[in-house]
Amino acid sequence: MVITYVKFEFKASSIASEAIYFRSSKLPTRHNHSHSQLPMKDTTTTATASTALLDRRGKYNRSVSNLNDEFHTFRSYIRWMCVDQSNPFTAALSWSLFLLLAVAVPAASHFLLACPDCDARHSRPYDAVVQLSLTSVSALSFLCLAVFVRKYGLRRFLFFDKLCDESETVRTNYMAQHNRSLKILSVFVGPCFVAECAYKIWWYTSGAPQIPFLGNVYVSDAVACILELWSWLYRTTVIFLVCVLFRLICHLQILRLCDFARFFHVDSDVASVMSEHLRIRRHLRIISHRFRAFILLALVLVTGSQFACLLVTTKHTKDMNIYKTGELALCSVTLLSALCILLRSATKITHKAQAITGLAAKWHVCATLDFDGVLTEGGTPTAPQSSHETMFPNVGTDGESETDEAGDEEDEIDTTKLIPSYAYSTISYQKRQALVKYFENNRAGITVYGFMLDRSTLNTIFGIELSLVLWLLGKTIGFS
Repeated sequence: MVITYVKFEFKASSIASEAIYFRSSKLPTRHNHSHSQLPMKDTTTTATASTALLDRRGKYNRSVSNLNDEFHTFRSYIRWMCVDQSNPFTAALSWSLFLLLAVAVPAASHFLLACPDCDARHSRPYDAVVQLSLTSVSALSFLCLAVFVRKYGLRRFLFFDKLCDESETVRTNYMAQHNRSLKILSVFVGPCFVAECAYKIWWYTSGAPQIPFLGNVYVSDAVACILELWSWLYRTTVIFLVCVLFRLICHLQILRLCDFARFFHVDSDVASVMSEHLRIRRHLRIISHRFRAFILLALVLVTGSQFACLLVTTKHTKDMNIYKTGELALCSVTLLSALCILLRSATKITHKAQAITGLAAKWHVCATLDFDGVLTEGGTPTAPQSSHETMFPNVGTDGESETDEAGDEEDEIDTTKLIPSYAYSTISYQKRQALVKYFENNRAGITVYGFMLDRSTLNTIFGIELSLVLWLLGKTIGFS
Protein backbone atom coordinates (compact mmCIF):
# COMPACT_ATOMS: atom_id res chain seq x y z
CA MET A 1 0.00 0.00 0.00
CA VAL A 2 2.77 2.42 0.91
CA ILE A 3 4.72 1.68 -2.28
CA THR A 4 1.59 2.10 -4.44
CA TYR A 5 0.76 5.42 -2.76
CA VAL A 6 4.30 6.73 -3.30
CA LYS A 7 4.23 5.75 -6.98
CA PHE A 8 0.86 7.40 -7.49
CA GLU A 9 2.02 10.61 -5.80
CA PHE A 10 5.21 10.65 -7.87
CA LYS A 11 3.26 10.26 -11.14
CA ALA A 12 0.83 13.03 -10.18
CA SER A 13 3.66 15.42 -9.35
CA SER A 14 5.41 14.54 -12.62
CA ILE A 15 2.27 15.29 -14.64
CA ALA A 16 1.82 18.63 -12.84
CA SER A 17 5.44 19.64 -13.38
CA GLU A 18 5.29 18.69 -17.07
CA ALA A 19 2.10 20.75 -17.48
CA ILE A 20 3.81 23.74 -15.89
CA TYR A 21 6.84 23.20 -18.11
CA PHE A 22 4.64 23.18 -21.20
CA ARG A 23 3.14 26.52 -20.17
CA SER A 24 6.52 28.06 -19.36
CA SER A 25 8.05 26.85 -22.61
CA LYS A 26 5.42 28.77 -24.56
CA LEU A 27 5.69 32.09 -22.70
CA PRO A 28 9.22 33.35 -23.41
CA THR A 29 9.28 31.92 -26.97
CA ARG A 30 5.69 32.37 -28.03
CA HIS A 31 6.64 32.89 -31.64
CA ASN A 32 8.79 29.80 -32.09
CA HIS A 33 6.18 27.12 -32.75
CA SER A 34 7.99 23.91 -33.53
CA HIS A 35 6.32 20.57 -34.03
CA SER A 36 8.79 18.56 -31.94
CA GLN A 37 7.73 16.65 -28.86
CA LEU A 38 8.29 17.97 -25.36
CA PRO A 39 11.24 16.51 -23.39
CA MET A 40 9.14 14.34 -21.09
CA LYS A 41 12.12 12.60 -19.46
CA ASP A 42 14.31 15.61 -18.75
CA THR A 43 13.38 16.05 -15.08
CA THR A 44 16.16 18.58 -14.40
CA THR A 45 15.00 20.96 -17.12
CA THR A 46 11.39 20.49 -16.07
CA ALA A 47 12.11 21.35 -12.44
CA THR A 48 14.13 24.42 -13.44
CA ALA A 49 11.41 25.69 -15.77
CA SER A 50 8.73 25.05 -13.16
CA THR A 51 10.66 26.98 -10.53
CA ALA A 52 11.29 29.89 -12.92
CA LEU A 53 7.62 30.09 -13.88
CA LEU A 54 6.42 29.98 -10.27
CA ASP A 55 8.96 32.63 -9.27
CA ARG A 56 7.84 34.86 -12.15
CA ARG A 57 4.17 34.46 -11.27
CA GLY A 58 4.94 35.24 -7.66
CA LYS A 59 6.84 38.34 -8.69
CA TYR A 60 4.00 39.78 -10.74
CA ASN A 61 1.27 38.75 -8.30
CA ARG A 62 2.58 40.43 -5.15
CA SER A 63 0.08 42.60 -3.34
CA VAL A 64 2.16 43.99 -0.45
CA SER A 65 4.58 46.82 -1.23
CA ASN A 66 8.16 46.57 0.00
CA LEU A 67 11.49 48.18 -0.79
CA ASN A 68 12.21 45.72 -3.61
CA ASP A 69 8.76 45.98 -5.13
CA GLU A 70 8.50 47.59 -8.57
CA PHE A 71 5.40 49.39 -7.25
CA HIS A 72 7.05 50.77 -4.11
CA THR A 73 7.81 54.19 -5.61
CA PHE A 74 4.47 54.41 -7.36
CA ARG A 75 2.50 53.43 -4.27
CA SER A 76 4.49 55.87 -2.17
CA TYR A 77 3.71 58.65 -4.63
CA ILE A 78 0.00 57.84 -4.60
CA ARG A 79 0.07 57.68 -0.80
CA TRP A 80 1.74 61.08 -0.54
CA MET A 81 -0.77 62.46 -3.02
CA CYS A 82 -3.50 61.11 -0.71
CA VAL A 83 -5.39 59.37 -3.49
CA ASP A 84 -4.90 55.93 -1.94
CA GLN A 85 -8.24 54.56 -0.68
CA SER A 86 -7.18 51.04 0.23
CA ASN A 87 -8.59 51.31 3.78
CA PRO A 88 -11.14 53.54 5.58
CA PHE A 89 -8.49 55.79 7.14
CA THR A 90 -6.71 56.58 3.87
CA ALA A 91 -10.08 56.97 2.12
CA ALA A 92 -11.21 59.55 4.69
CA LEU A 93 -7.87 61.36 4.42
CA SER A 94 -8.07 61.30 0.63
CA TRP A 95 -11.56 62.78 0.51
CA SER A 96 -10.72 65.39 3.15
CA LEU A 97 -7.68 66.61 1.23
CA PHE A 98 -9.65 66.66 -2.01
CA LEU A 99 -12.46 68.72 -0.50
CA LEU A 100 -9.91 71.10 1.02
CA LEU A 101 -7.59 71.68 -1.95
CA ALA A 102 -9.99 71.13 -4.85
CA VAL A 103 -13.16 72.73 -3.45
CA ALA A 104 -12.66 74.85 -0.31
CA VAL A 105 -9.45 76.67 -1.26
CA PRO A 106 -10.58 77.60 -4.82
CA ALA A 107 -13.96 78.78 -3.49
CA ALA A 108 -12.34 80.88 -0.76
CA SER A 109 -9.82 82.27 -3.23
CA HIS A 110 -12.57 83.34 -5.61
CA PHE A 111 -14.96 84.88 -3.10
CA LEU A 112 -12.48 86.36 -0.62
CA LEU A 113 -9.65 87.40 -2.96
CA ALA A 114 -11.63 88.57 -5.97
CA CYS A 115 -10.26 92.06 -5.33
CA PRO A 116 -12.89 94.12 -7.23
CA ASP A 117 -11.24 97.36 -6.07
CA CYS A 118 -7.77 96.42 -7.34
CA ASP A 119 -6.17 98.14 -10.31
CA ALA A 120 -6.35 96.78 -13.85
CA ARG A 121 -3.24 94.64 -13.39
CA HIS A 122 -4.46 92.85 -10.26
CA SER A 123 -8.15 92.37 -10.98
CA ARG A 124 -9.20 88.79 -11.76
CA PRO A 125 -12.29 88.86 -14.00
CA TYR A 126 -11.68 85.33 -15.33
CA ASP A 127 -10.99 83.61 -12.02
CA ALA A 128 -14.39 81.88 -11.94
CA VAL A 129 -13.75 80.16 -15.28
CA VAL A 130 -10.27 79.07 -14.18
CA GLN A 131 -11.39 77.64 -10.84
CA LEU A 132 -14.46 75.86 -12.22
CA SER A 133 -12.50 74.34 -15.11
CA LEU A 134 -9.68 72.96 -12.98
CA THR A 135 -11.97 71.77 -10.19
CA SER A 136 -14.42 69.98 -12.50
CA VAL A 137 -11.74 68.08 -14.45
CA SER A 138 -9.75 67.27 -11.29
CA ALA A 139 -12.93 66.01 -9.60
CA LEU A 140 -13.57 63.71 -12.57
CA SER A 141 -9.98 62.45 -12.47
CA PHE A 142 -10.07 61.95 -8.70
CA LEU A 143 -13.32 59.97 -8.80
CA CYS A 144 -12.12 57.74 -11.64
CA LEU A 145 -8.76 57.10 -9.99
CA ALA A 146 -10.40 56.32 -6.65
CA VAL A 147 -12.80 53.86 -8.28
CA PHE A 148 -10.01 52.19 -10.28
CA VAL A 149 -7.66 51.73 -7.33
CA ARG A 150 -10.37 50.59 -4.93
CA LYS A 151 -12.08 48.21 -7.37
CA TYR A 152 -9.13 46.66 -9.19
CA GLY A 153 -6.03 47.46 -7.17
CA LEU A 154 -3.00 49.17 -8.66
CA ARG A 155 -1.35 45.96 -9.92
CA ARG A 156 -4.46 44.62 -11.65
CA PHE A 157 -5.40 48.07 -12.95
CA LEU A 158 -2.01 48.39 -14.69
CA PHE A 159 -2.20 44.76 -15.98
CA PHE A 160 0.88 43.67 -14.05
CA ASP A 161 -0.94 40.47 -13.12
CA LYS A 162 -0.96 39.57 -16.85
CA LEU A 163 2.75 40.15 -17.47
CA CYS A 164 3.59 36.55 -16.59
CA ASP A 165 1.91 35.54 -19.87
CA GLU A 166 3.97 37.97 -21.98
CA SER A 167 7.35 37.62 -23.62
CA GLU A 168 10.54 38.86 -22.01
CA THR A 169 10.72 41.80 -24.43
CA VAL A 170 7.25 43.03 -23.49
CA ARG A 171 7.93 42.66 -19.77
CA THR A 172 11.25 44.50 -19.93
CA ASN A 173 9.99 47.39 -22.04
CA TYR A 174 6.83 47.77 -19.97
CA MET A 175 8.80 47.90 -16.73
CA ALA A 176 11.08 50.54 -18.26
CA GLN A 177 8.06 52.59 -19.33
CA HIS A 178 6.53 52.17 -15.88
CA ASN A 179 9.70 53.51 -14.26
CA ARG A 180 9.55 56.55 -16.57
CA SER A 181 5.92 57.36 -15.76
CA LEU A 182 6.64 59.64 -12.82
CA LYS A 183 9.25 61.49 -14.89
CA ILE A 184 6.70 62.03 -17.64
CA LEU A 185 4.23 63.27 -15.04
CA SER A 186 6.75 65.78 -13.72
CA VAL A 187 7.49 66.97 -17.26
CA PHE A 188 3.86 68.03 -17.69
CA VAL A 189 3.17 69.25 -14.15
CA GLY A 190 6.50 71.01 -13.50
CA PRO A 191 6.40 73.79 -16.13
CA CYS A 192 2.76 74.61 -15.39
CA PHE A 193 3.45 74.81 -11.67
CA VAL A 194 6.55 76.99 -12.16
CA ALA A 195 4.55 79.41 -14.31
CA GLU A 196 1.73 79.48 -11.73
CA CYS A 197 4.25 80.11 -8.93
CA ALA A 198 5.74 83.04 -10.81
CA TYR A 199 2.30 84.54 -11.44
CA LYS A 200 1.05 84.10 -7.86
CA ILE A 201 4.23 85.45 -6.28
CA TRP A 202 4.10 88.52 -8.51
CA TRP A 203 0.39 89.01 -7.83
CA TYR A 204 0.74 88.88 -4.04
CA THR A 205 3.99 90.85 -3.76
CA SER A 206 3.10 93.67 -6.14
CA GLY A 207 -0.49 94.13 -4.96
CA ALA A 208 -0.19 93.35 -1.26
CA PRO A 209 -1.79 96.60 0.03
CA GLN A 210 -4.80 96.16 -2.28
CA ILE A 211 -5.48 92.47 -1.56
CA PRO A 212 -7.88 91.75 1.34
CA PHE A 213 -6.10 90.30 4.36
CA LEU A 214 -6.71 89.25 7.97
CA GLY A 215 -4.37 90.53 10.67
CA ASN A 216 -0.84 90.90 9.36
CA VAL A 217 -0.79 91.59 5.63
CA TYR A 218 2.41 89.64 4.96
CA VAL A 219 1.44 86.56 6.95
CA SER A 220 -2.06 86.37 5.50
CA ASP A 221 -0.77 86.88 1.95
CA ALA A 222 1.91 84.21 2.43
CA VAL A 223 -0.62 81.69 3.77
CA ALA A 224 -3.10 82.46 0.98
CA CYS A 225 -0.39 82.20 -1.69
CA ILE A 226 0.84 78.83 -0.37
CA LEU A 227 -2.69 77.42 -0.20
CA GLU A 228 -3.48 78.55 -3.73
CA LEU A 229 -0.26 77.05 -5.06
CA TRP A 230 -0.91 73.76 -3.26
CA SER A 231 -4.44 73.72 -4.67
CA TRP A 232 -3.16 74.30 -8.21
CA LEU A 233 -0.46 71.64 -7.84
CA TYR A 234 -2.87 69.09 -6.38
CA ARG A 235 -5.52 69.54 -9.06
CA THR A 236 -3.14 69.51 -12.03
CA THR A 237 -1.24 66.50 -10.65
CA VAL A 238 -4.43 64.47 -10.23
CA ILE A 239 -5.51 65.36 -13.77
CA PHE A 240 -2.19 64.41 -15.35
CA LEU A 241 -1.81 61.30 -13.16
CA VAL A 242 -4.86 59.61 -14.66
CA CYS A 243 -3.77 60.60 -18.17
CA VAL A 244 -0.25 59.23 -17.65
CA LEU A 245 -1.64 55.97 -16.26
CA PHE A 246 -3.86 55.63 -19.32
CA ARG A 247 -0.84 56.29 -21.52
CA LEU A 248 1.12 53.60 -19.64
CA ILE A 249 -1.65 51.02 -20.12
CA CYS A 250 -1.91 51.84 -23.81
CA HIS A 251 1.85 51.51 -24.15
CA LEU A 252 1.63 47.94 -22.85
CA GLN A 253 -0.91 47.07 -25.54
CA ILE A 254 1.31 48.66 -28.20
CA LEU A 255 4.21 46.50 -27.02
CA ARG A 256 1.97 43.44 -27.21
CA LEU A 257 0.85 44.34 -30.73
CA CYS A 258 4.45 44.78 -31.87
CA ASP A 259 5.25 41.43 -30.28
CA PHE A 260 2.19 39.91 -31.93
CA ALA A 261 3.37 41.13 -35.35
CA ARG A 262 6.29 38.70 -35.13
CA PHE A 263 3.83 35.86 -35.63
CA PHE A 264 3.85 36.78 -39.32
CA HIS A 265 7.65 36.56 -39.54
CA VAL A 266 7.99 33.01 -38.21
CA ASP A 267 6.42 29.70 -39.14
CA SER A 268 3.25 30.07 -37.04
CA ASP A 269 -0.08 28.29 -37.20
CA VAL A 270 -3.42 30.06 -37.65
CA ALA A 271 -4.82 28.82 -34.34
CA SER A 272 -2.04 30.44 -32.30
CA VAL A 273 -2.40 33.71 -34.23
CA MET A 274 -6.15 33.73 -33.65
CA SER A 275 -5.91 32.97 -29.94
CA GLU A 276 -3.32 35.68 -29.34
CA HIS A 277 -5.30 38.29 -31.28
CA LEU A 278 -8.46 37.42 -29.37
CA ARG A 279 -6.56 37.88 -26.11
CA ILE A 280 -5.34 41.32 -27.22
CA ARG A 281 -8.86 42.31 -28.30
CA ARG A 282 -10.21 41.26 -24.92
CA HIS A 283 -7.70 43.48 -23.10
CA LEU A 284 -8.49 46.41 -25.40
CA ARG A 285 -12.17 45.92 -24.65
CA ILE A 286 -11.41 45.96 -20.91
CA ILE A 287 -9.45 49.21 -21.25
CA SER A 288 -12.22 50.78 -23.33
CA HIS A 289 -14.84 49.78 -20.77
CA ARG A 290 -12.83 51.23 -17.88
CA PHE A 291 -11.92 54.55 -19.48
CA ARG A 292 -14.84 55.28 -21.81
CA ALA A 293 -16.74 57.44 -19.31
CA PHE A 294 -13.59 59.30 -18.29
CA ILE A 295 -12.55 60.03 -21.89
CA LEU A 296 -16.02 61.20 -22.90
CA LEU A 297 -16.57 63.39 -19.83
CA ALA A 298 -13.05 64.83 -20.06
CA LEU A 299 -13.69 65.76 -23.69
CA VAL A 300 -17.00 67.42 -22.77
CA LEU A 301 -15.58 69.31 -19.76
CA VAL A 302 -12.46 70.53 -21.55
CA THR A 303 -14.50 71.59 -24.58
CA GLY A 304 -16.96 73.44 -22.35
CA SER A 305 -14.08 75.10 -20.52
CA GLN A 306 -12.51 76.33 -23.75
CA PHE A 307 -15.81 77.68 -25.04
CA ALA A 308 -16.34 79.50 -21.75
CA CYS A 309 -12.85 81.01 -22.07
CA LEU A 310 -13.58 82.06 -25.62
CA LEU A 311 -16.92 83.56 -24.63
CA VAL A 312 -15.63 85.68 -21.74
CA THR A 313 -12.55 86.91 -23.61
CA THR A 314 -14.33 87.99 -26.81
CA LYS A 315 -16.83 90.35 -25.23
CA HIS A 316 -16.64 93.91 -26.52
CA THR A 317 -16.34 95.39 -23.02
CA LYS A 318 -13.33 93.33 -21.97
CA ASP A 319 -9.89 94.92 -21.79
CA MET A 320 -7.36 92.20 -22.55
CA ASN A 321 -3.82 92.07 -21.15
CA ILE A 322 -1.37 89.43 -19.98
CA TYR A 323 -1.98 90.22 -16.31
CA LYS A 324 -5.67 89.37 -16.56
CA THR A 325 -5.56 86.45 -18.99
CA GLY A 326 -2.25 84.83 -17.97
CA GLU A 327 -3.82 82.39 -15.52
CA LEU A 328 -6.65 81.66 -17.93
CA ALA A 329 -4.18 80.79 -20.68
CA LEU A 330 -2.19 78.58 -18.30
CA CYS A 331 -5.37 76.73 -17.31
CA SER A 332 -6.26 76.16 -20.98
CA VAL A 333 -2.78 74.83 -21.77
CA THR A 334 -2.98 72.43 -18.82
CA LEU A 335 -6.38 70.99 -19.74
CA LEU A 336 -5.61 70.74 -23.46
CA SER A 337 -2.31 68.97 -22.74
CA ALA A 338 -4.10 66.38 -20.60
CA LEU A 339 -6.74 65.85 -23.28
CA CYS A 340 -4.07 65.46 -25.95
CA ILE A 341 -2.37 62.73 -23.89
CA LEU A 342 -5.65 60.80 -23.73
CA LEU A 343 -6.58 61.14 -27.38
CA ARG A 344 -3.07 60.54 -28.69
CA SER A 345 -2.63 57.36 -26.62
CA ALA A 346 -6.02 56.02 -27.72
CA THR A 347 -5.54 56.79 -31.41
CA LYS A 348 -1.99 55.45 -31.41
CA ILE A 349 -3.00 52.07 -30.05
CA THR A 350 -5.95 51.96 -32.47
CA HIS A 351 -3.64 52.75 -35.37
CA LYS A 352 -1.25 49.98 -34.32
CA ALA A 353 -4.09 47.50 -33.94
CA GLN A 354 -5.48 48.30 -37.37
CA ALA A 355 -2.02 48.05 -38.93
CA ILE A 356 -2.16 44.33 -38.17
CA THR A 357 -4.75 44.00 -40.96
CA GLY A 358 -2.32 45.44 -43.51
CA LEU A 359 0.46 43.19 -42.22
CA ALA A 360 -1.75 40.10 -42.53
CA ALA A 361 -2.74 41.07 -46.08
CA LYS A 362 0.91 41.55 -47.06
CA TRP A 363 1.77 38.22 -45.43
CA HIS A 364 -0.96 36.53 -47.49
CA VAL A 365 0.18 38.20 -50.74
CA CYS A 366 3.81 37.24 -50.21
CA ALA A 367 2.83 33.64 -49.53
CA THR A 368 0.64 33.52 -52.65
CA LEU A 369 3.35 35.00 -54.88
CA ASP A 370 5.96 32.67 -53.49
CA PHE A 371 3.73 29.68 -54.23
CA ASP A 372 2.57 30.69 -57.71
CA GLY A 373 5.77 32.34 -58.87
CA VAL A 374 7.08 35.85 -58.40
CA LEU A 375 5.84 38.37 -61.01
CA THR A 376 8.39 40.17 -63.12
CA GLU A 377 8.23 43.88 -63.94
CA GLY A 378 6.28 43.19 -67.12
CA GLY A 379 3.63 41.19 -65.25
CA THR A 380 4.73 37.73 -66.50
CA PRO A 381 4.97 35.12 -63.76
CA THR A 382 8.24 33.29 -63.45
CA ALA A 383 8.90 29.83 -62.12
CA PRO A 384 8.60 29.43 -58.36
CA GLN A 385 11.75 29.53 -56.28
CA SER A 386 13.59 26.32 -55.66
CA SER A 387 13.18 26.43 -51.87
CA HIS A 388 11.26 28.29 -49.21
CA GLU A 389 14.49 29.66 -47.73
CA THR A 390 14.73 32.28 -50.48
CA MET A 391 14.22 35.76 -49.04
CA PHE A 392 12.50 38.65 -50.76
CA PRO A 393 14.82 41.63 -51.23
CA ASN A 394 14.24 44.52 -48.82
CA VAL A 395 14.30 47.21 -51.49
CA GLY A 396 11.63 48.96 -53.52
CA THR A 397 10.69 48.17 -57.08
CA ASP A 398 12.87 51.04 -58.32
CA GLY A 399 15.97 49.73 -56.65
CA GLU A 400 15.93 52.39 -53.93
CA SER A 401 16.88 51.62 -50.38
CA GLU A 402 13.94 51.61 -47.98
CA THR A 403 15.69 54.16 -45.76
CA ASP A 404 16.11 56.78 -48.52
CA GLU A 405 12.85 58.64 -47.96
CA ALA A 406 10.92 56.65 -45.37
CA GLY A 407 12.59 58.28 -42.38
CA ASP A 408 10.49 58.26 -39.25
CA GLU A 409 7.26 57.64 -41.16
CA GLU A 410 7.91 53.87 -41.22
CA ASP A 411 5.45 51.99 -39.05
CA GLU A 412 6.84 49.46 -36.59
CA ILE A 413 4.22 46.85 -37.52
CA ASP A 414 3.22 47.39 -41.14
CA THR A 415 6.61 48.12 -42.70
CA THR A 416 7.60 48.12 -46.38
CA LYS A 417 9.67 44.96 -45.92
CA LEU A 418 8.44 41.82 -47.63
CA ILE A 419 7.74 38.71 -45.59
CA PRO A 420 10.32 35.87 -45.83
CA SER A 421 9.00 32.68 -47.34
CA TYR A 422 9.69 30.46 -44.32
CA ALA A 423 7.04 32.42 -42.38
CA TYR A 424 4.16 30.80 -44.26
CA SER A 425 5.58 27.55 -45.59
CA THR A 426 3.16 25.30 -43.66
CA ILE A 427 -0.11 27.28 -43.98
CA SER A 428 -2.58 26.66 -46.78
CA TYR A 429 -4.15 29.36 -48.95
CA GLN A 430 -7.62 28.84 -47.45
CA LYS A 431 -6.36 29.33 -43.90
CA ARG A 432 -4.45 32.48 -44.84
CA GLN A 433 -7.48 33.90 -46.66
CA ALA A 434 -9.74 33.16 -43.70
CA LEU A 435 -7.30 34.83 -41.31
CA VAL A 436 -7.12 37.98 -43.46
CA LYS A 437 -10.93 38.12 -43.62
CA TYR A 438 -11.06 37.80 -39.86
CA PHE A 439 -8.72 40.76 -39.39
CA GLU A 440 -10.66 42.85 -41.90
CA ASN A 441 -13.96 42.29 -40.08
CA ASN A 442 -12.65 42.47 -36.50
CA ARG A 443 -10.84 45.78 -36.14
CA ALA A 444 -9.31 46.20 -32.69
CA GLY A 445 -8.75 49.46 -30.85
CA ILE A 446 -9.95 51.78 -28.10
CA THR A 447 -13.67 52.52 -28.29
CA VAL A 448 -15.91 54.99 -26.45
CA TYR A 449 -19.42 53.54 -26.25
CA GLY A 450 -18.99 51.78 -29.59
CA PHE A 451 -17.20 54.61 -31.42
CA MET A 452 -13.64 53.76 -32.45
CA LEU A 453 -11.08 56.38 -31.40
CA ASP A 454 -8.96 56.61 -34.53
CA ARG A 455 -7.68 59.44 -36.72
CA SER A 456 -10.93 59.80 -38.63
CA THR A 457 -12.78 60.23 -35.32
CA LEU A 458 -10.34 62.96 -34.29
CA ASN A 459 -10.93 64.71 -37.61
CA THR A 460 -14.67 64.57 -36.96
CA ILE A 461 -14.25 65.99 -33.45
CA PHE A 462 -12.01 68.76 -34.77
CA GLY A 463 -14.54 69.65 -37.49
CA ILE A 464 -17.43 69.83 -35.02
CA GLU A 465 -15.52 71.98 -32.55
CA LEU A 466 -14.24 74.28 -35.29
CA SER A 467 -17.82 74.82 -36.44
CA LEU A 468 -18.88 75.66 -32.88
CA VAL A 469 -15.96 78.08 -32.49
CA LEU A 470 -16.85 79.91 -35.69
CA TRP A 471 -20.50 80.08 -34.62
CA LEU A 472 -19.53 81.49 -31.22
CA LEU A 473 -17.20 84.05 -32.78
CA GLY A 474 -20.01 85.10 -35.08
CA LYS A 475 -22.24 85.74 -32.07
CA THR A 476 -19.65 87.66 -30.03
CA ILE A 477 -17.45 89.68 -32.40
CA GLY A 478 -19.42 89.35 -35.63
CA PHE A 479 -16.90 87.00 -37.25
CA SER A 480 -18.10 85.46 -40.51
